[in-house]
Amino acid sequence: MPHEQIATWSRAAGKPGSLAPLRGSKYKIVDAHLHVVNFIQETPGGDALMHYMDQANIPQAVIFGLPVTKLWTEYDREPPDYYLANDSPCYYYAYTDSIVAEMVRQLAPAQQARLYPLICGFNPVDRYALRHIERMYEQYPNVWSGIGEILLRHDDLTAFTYGENPRANHRALFPIYQFAADHDLPVLVHQNITSVTKSDHPVFLHELEEALREFPNTRFVFAHCGMSRRVNVPFYHQMVERLLEAYPNLGVDYSWIIYDIAICPNGKPDPAWIELTEKYSDRICLGSDLVTKFERLGPELQRYDVFLDQLSEAARANVCWHTAEKIYGGNKGKVKRVQAQPAPVWEMLQAA
Repeated sequence: MPHEQIATWSRAAGKPGSLAPLRGSKYKIVDAHLHVVNFIQETPGGDALMHYMDQANIPQAVIFGLPVTKLWTEYDREPPDYYLANDSPCYYYAYTDSIVAEMVRQLAPAQQARLYPLICGFNPVDRYALRHIERMYEQYPNVWSGIGEILLRHDDLTAFTYGENPRANHRALFPIYQFAADHDLPVLVHQNITSVTKSDHPVFLHELEEALREFPNTRFVFAHCGMSRRVNVPFYHQMVERLLEAYPNLGVDYSWIIYDIAICPNGKPDPAWIELTEKYSDRICLGSDLVTKFERLGPELQRYDVFLDQLSEAARANVCWHTAEKIYGGNKGKVKRVQAQPAPVWEMLQAA
């Protein structure tokens, strides 16, 4: 069952006929993929986030805004609140990062320490995009833990968004990848591995691999393992395993529909994904991929339990929290300033 349809209530233990809210996974999980604003740039706020994290057994979370916002057109009577709500377009919205940073700064220091915020509010096909990241990094020097989620190939959302189609190997992103390497920041990317019309082979995978080859010192995280609605190819776990084997600085997150479609279809863990997870648990983390709706954190993460139960204790600890803390926690609360030395690719861009 797709996780959007999971009920937020279950039978209370020892109380036949009564209902109780799901409290989250029985395992401590760092939510490694959480949007704290929605597609019209609203947020329930930091206090609400902390409340529902506590209820759902989530000690830390990797949080970010949304780099695009939905347009409410003159001809639409009802205001849209999701990118699929109607046929109106989306456009890039840089202020999303300030919303996230200010939300974090309003929390008490102990609560701030539980969050790993990422910078995402830039147009990934704009060669000036690096300037936004530099400004955010300087304006909020003790906030950021990485860059992302960068929305690249994203089926319907790509089609709805103004401008050129973004992709992982777009030259506007190359100086951003270099900035991330220089500052030891992870980069979370959403890059579908294929289009909705091509289900027999991964037509967009080469774009991601070009970025991985060109920037071997940049720590990338492949969101949802490249899967999206109506996006799938045969032998998916072999493809993910090959990527992890070939690119040692690549990690993945199990979030959104990859879990329900490939990893644990119909609530039954796939043995091939269990084996893959055991082998690369130190490079795999879990996420809810909620767009606000913090009250759903419990059921979103509880659904992983049937899969986590089948892992070894060491692999389970990695997937639940060690990996996320290793990827995103190392830069929390500190700014690394480096001597400006343009990378060859940046020199190439300047000369282009």
